[in-house]
Amino acid sequence: MDLLLLEKQLKKRLEFPYSWGKKQSDEDDKKTSFIYSARTFSELLECSQYLDEELRDYAFNRWLNFWSAKGVEQIFCEDKKVKPNYNQYDKLVDFRINEIPFDHKTSVFPKAYPKTLEEALQNKEELIRWFYKNQSQEGRKHFKNRIFLVLYNKENTNEHWKLKTEILYIKIIIEKYINHYNSANLVKLNLNGEEVWSDIIWVIK
Repeated sequence: MDLLLLEKQLKKRLEFPYSWGKKQSDEDDKKTSFIYSARTFSELLECSQYLDEELRDYAFNRWLNFWSAKGVEQIFCEDKKVKPNYNQYDKLVDFRINEIPFDHKTSVFPKAYPKTLEEALQNKEELIRWFYKNQSQEGRKHFKNRIFLVLYNKENTNEHWKLKTEILYIKIIIEKYINHYNSANLVKLNLNGEEVWSDIIWVIK
């Protein structure tokens, strides 16, 4: 995948209003499953032209999330320390860093989180626990190892989501993280009776 071309496609999403309109659900995921095959924004527009506005916005956002995540996964897997998971049906492991398996999740800094950015930077474990408790319901919820990319837009805190299109900027940050990666810096948790290893990579711009 050409990351520069991917970024150009993702940025076309910025031309449209950003609204979920509804919470994510397995049912609506099925209705918008075409996002996986729509590799360009023009293909996405064509596939979603007969949807009502609410479901169209839902498709737009899922498409952005999916293809941004594919770009992030590729960035990780380009490094020699990282081994990709070639099983595309495995929802729990995207790659391994020094043999430790991880799923990765890109998340905006949550409005509902009761602490400031500065407090979160000082206590990543607390934010990680909040993510595991409050994110990814239904078929997306799990208590396995996860690396969170947390986006924070300093210019407009209502537009953290726009950083999902900044693939080349994210690439620089991930490469720096891997270069300094040390498993001793991971957060170890016990969640739902399972031992979990996790970390946060901050994408602040």
